[in-house]
Amino acid sequence: MGHQQIFLEFVMRFSSSFLKAAFRASVASLCVNLAGPVTAQTEPATLKIVWPPSGATVPLNADGERAIGVLVESNFKLLAAGQCGSDKRCGHVHMKIDPQGDSCNLPGRPYNSMNSDFGGPLIKANFGACAVPTGEHVIGVLLADDHHQPVLIDGKPVTALVQVRTTMP
Repeated sequence: MGHQQIFLEFVMRFSSSFLKAAFRASVASLCVNLAGPVTAQTEPATLKIVWPPSGATVPLNADGERAIGVLVESNFKLLAAGQCGSDKRCGHVHMKIDPQGDSCNLPGRPYNSMNSDFGGPLIKANFGACAVPTGEHVIGVLLADDHHQPVLIDGKPVTALVQVRTTMP
């Protein structure tokens, strides 16, 4: 019988049930920490738009950008581009308003906005770049890796879409 087993038996015989539970949790945590981090993650990447909800009517900001905030949720860590290091489950989001065309892209860009400068779940949708900022629009987001390449599942990019109606303030 090893030292750990003897110590465990001692604690189990002479401790209260609370201490036993705390001790078991500590031992379990220690075993996990000694084993090292789990490197194989089989959960596929996810991305969804939390706000605005699909079908919402959203008043645009009164400034020249006519911007609204778009909140996303992902099981990837969302950091500024170039900040992910070796973390393969890390990236940022590219956003396009009316993704079937280019009518809302920023001048000289293939998108409307992205959070690669700051990271995080909030992206500014710049409806002022649209020829017609008010009315029916689709907000599309794409999960990109640390090098601006789309994250793929079964050869398809991880994306999310919501349809909104925008109005003047």
